[in-house]
Amino acid sequence: GRHLHVSPRVPAGHNRWSKVKNVKGPRDAARSRLFQRLGMMLRTATREGGPDPTLNAQLANVVEQCRAKNMPKASIEAAIRGAERSALGATSRLLYEARGPGGSVLLLEVLTDNPRRSQHDVRLILTRHGGTMAEGSRHGFEQKGVVRVGPRDLQGQPISMEAALEAALEAGAQDVCPDEEEEEEEEPALKFLCEASALGRVKDRLEASGLRPLSAAIEYLPRERLRLPEGPREEAQRLLQALANCPDVVRLYHNIQ
Repeated sequence: GRHLHVSPRVPAGHNRWSKVKNVKGPRDAARSRLFQRLGMMLRTATREGGPDPTLNAQLANVVEQCRAKNMPKASIEAAIRGAERSALGATSRLLYEARGPGGSVLLLEVLTDNPRRSQHDVRLILTRHGGTMAEGSRHGFEQKGVVRVGPRDLQGQPISMEAALEAALEAGAQDVCPDEEEEEEEEPALKFLCEASALGRVKDRLEASGLRPLSAAIEYLPRERLRLPEGPREEAQRLLQALANCPDVVRLYHNIQ
């Protein structure tokens, strides 16, 4: 049979920001990263399909995910309003390559109506937080299809790792692991990885097997993770937060463990 790689769940207490000061603990840090990602997903969906969830299925799906994770209603509405304002005339989708604290590498997908302004804004954020624009950073990543699946199946039953493995094999996925963005959640979503060209097929097969796909997208995954010492790690967290808050940034990838 074909070999399937399974990534272990990171034990609680070993999450990558567990030593960050000024937060109440790993759970708060993980939740803030989760809300960052959901906020960016709201912005992307709004900019690509409009601000009305009844007319934009992708946005309705993301709003449902936000509610399931108890994201404040005001935060959801603010993300949609901000994206609606900046979506007018937004035509250019760009990929910026950057280096962050401690030799980390980052890729930023930007959707903008003014590439010069966006580059200036991103460069300013990088400079303030120990980063810089850096061509060649993309070589530290590979493109993969990523299907995020809810922790319970369509019948509402929790999905065991054994069942997830079986579903991955049948769907043609290469890897399955708990979503590291939700490592402090009691029931993290599952992340199925596949070749970019197989994304649609794998998503459909996972759904046909009774699982509940939350999102499916081609993403840049780091070839290797970088473990940073405490000082650069805290600086990197501030950089990621600032970039996630930048209205033009719709997706953010990095190799920080």
